[in-house]
Amino acid sequence: MADDVSEIARASYQAYVDKDRAALEALIAEDFHFSSPLDNRLDRETYFERCWPNSERIRACTFKHVIAIGETAFVTYEGEAFNGKGFRNTEILTIRGGKIVEVEVYFGWSLPHSAPDGGFVESGEVS
Repeated sequence: MADDVSEIARASYQAYVDKDRAALEALIAEDFHFSSPLDNRLDRETYFERCWPNSERIRACTFKHVIAIGETAFVTYEGEAFNGKGFRNTEILTIRGGKIVEVEVYFGWSLPHSAPDGGFVESGEVS
């Protein structure tokens, strides 16, 4: 797994499901940065303070797409929380030397989807 970008990406999500912080720490580089619509280039320490507690709510992670191109993994996954709520996100992971150096998160939607099959909701109506 040392240099397999897609396997390193998959292992990082599995660490959340397994509640295995040590496994995730071993995959994340010291110069790591994390960005999302709510976070702007958090460093490693801040990432673990802010994001790792979410592992307590995550029951499962199902991969929809894991595409590796060079040192980049594009991952779309569906997460399931212990309360039964689900979500779908896409993330871009940059991996160098067997370590994750950067993650960009793009929030998806809640599951089940707020809109009916073949339909839509107006802006501001999303639950």
